Amino acid sequence: MAKKKQPDQNEPQEEKPRVHKDLEGFDIKINSFGEINTSFDMDKINEFLNRNVDDKKLRDREDIPGRKTRKSKKKPPSSEEE
Repeated sequence: MAKKKQPDQNEPQEEKPRVHKDLEGFDIKINSFGEINTSFDMDKINEFLNRNVDDKKLRDREDIPGRKTRKSKKKPPSSEEE
């Protein structure tokens, strides 16, 4: 039979992950019904994601405020000899 491992006394039980300073105190849990429970309002989380994450589907849209745009790299004209 396999022996059960004893929890190490020197190891902390729950170590909190590093988070962005705007999301300090953010906690997310999924209950037994599959519902997501968060410590922040979903609108605040979506606002943070809109500011900090580049969404390739929304890059060319100009109607979304607070969205970061990514400058496209221009390719140098290729000199094709014919």
